[in-house]
Amino acid sequence: MDLNKIYTESLQKFVQDHLTEDPAHLLLKHSGKTEFDLKLAVQQIAARQKAKNKIPTWAKNPKLLFPASISMEQASSEETAKFKSNLVTGKSMADLTGGFGVDTYFLSKNFEKATYCERQEELANIALHNFQQLSPDKFTVVNRDSLEFLDSYQETFDLVYVDPARRGGENQKLYKLADCEPDVVNHWGLMKSKSKSILIKASPMLDIKQALIEIPDIQKIWTISVRNEVKEVLLFWKKEQFEAPRMINCIDLHPDGERTFSFTFEEEEKSESNFGSIGQYVIEPLGSILKAGAFKTFGIKYGLKKLHPNSHLYTTEKLPTIAIPGRVFRVIQEISNPKKDLKQLFPSGKVNVITRNYILSPDEFKKKYKLKDGSESFLIGTKVAEKNTLLMAELVK
Repeated sequence: MDLNKIYTESLQKFVQDHLTEDPAHLLLKHSGKTEFDLKLAVQQIAARQKAKNKIPTWAKNPKLLFPASISMEQASSEETAKFKSNLVTGKSMADLTGGFGVDTYFLSKNFEKATYCERQEELANIALHNFQQLSPDKFTVVNRDSLEFLDSYQETFDLVYVDPARRGGENQKLYKLADCEPDVVNHWGLMKSKSKSILIKASPMLDIKQALIEIPDIQKIWTISVRNEVKEVLLFWKKEQFEAPRMINCIDLHPDGERTFSFTFEEEEKSESNFGSIGQYVIEPLGSILKAGAFKTFGIKYGLKKLHPNSHLYTTEKLPTIAIPGRVFRVIQEISNPKKDLKQLFPSGKVNVITRNYILSPDEFKKKYKLKDGSESFLIGTKVAEKNTLLMAELVK
């Protein structure tokens, strides 16, 4: 299908002229009045509005086509795709789960040639159209089962990238690698035979230690958060002798710069946390660090005391000279009578709530005390020496 015949210049102009308008209103207002496919134009406007922050470079390109909303939701963000592109390099690569093609495109930056595989014909056609606009000589689009393609491929790629689908037949979310599609666990041998390196993008809910039992060849791991929200776990293997302990790299992508923390599971197992009562500061590690499970090594590295074995909050009287990859709060006071004190402290009912190893979740706490997010203040609910404790705090800038 030649999408250029459908995505005409007049349709593109309509999209660009109405980018900030309500898609539903446009559909009603212009119904029966256009020479092009109005539904497609409106769908493109809605998609670009969603992509404005997620994939800004593509959203600004008027020649690119966007797929239906579900494929947009599943696509990587530009931030995470760019990060992954700096991890790998070579002459040829293959993306076995092409989708919208965001990862394929950005990963290809450090490769001479890229092969995109996708079973869904509509997505493959959209990707082909977009690659022709972006870099027509670099990409090969394969519209078939990727494992069948890989099995029949006669050469060896420098990189095979795979982002297994994590939704089951009834739209349930899947987290184990062997449950996702393609099943990288049972097809690991095939993938290794066809590539010099493999990069897997997994669910942020992945049990990393279980994944290493399933695929013990994995050499490097990254937990990736964006503005402190965990987005993905990356697993990497390369065809070379590997004897060093596996590094787990915790990365937070932020407009002010990356924040990082690295450790090994061996270090974590050998470490012992120091515990203490609440000091002047309370520290919450980045989400990517908590996801990776660096509960003891984090406190030791920065000279912090832990409030409770299961709270994963830390405290100190004096901050270290090096920056801590996490949120640092200055404790203002302990609240002993929430029902009485919260009304006096927050008459507007606005305060940010964090709870870890506490009797109530943040939503339950806000509902019970009729609070809503807002203001510069924080309430931190946690357990200290088996006692439920509520703190009023402010974020250290």
